[in-house]
Amino acid sequence: MTGAGEEWIGDGLHDIEGTDAVLWTPGVDYIGGWREAREAADRLNRALLDVGFELSTMRAVASTDDKGRGVVRLAGWPDAVNRLAALLESAV
Repeated sequence: MTGAGEEWIGDGLHDIEGTDAVLWTPGVDYIGGWREAREAADRLNRALLDVGFELSTMRAVASTDDKGRGVVRLAGWPDAVNRLAALLESAV
């Protein structure tokens, strides 16, 4: 879902990793945290697809924080985020 070569990655949802994404600390294992985050992001992306979202309007993206811990960010257009919020509110 989040691998290289996916067509949806360049569809207009830019800068989803934030400006801190380019700051790396020598000796910190970012790969382990990113792998864990990628698995979680892939699971969330599959769930979004299952309930009718297009990954071009909203998707989960794997990243890490400055300590190498996995982070999953949800990036989306406001209308898709509002739709997800309504779906979650109705499930409560």
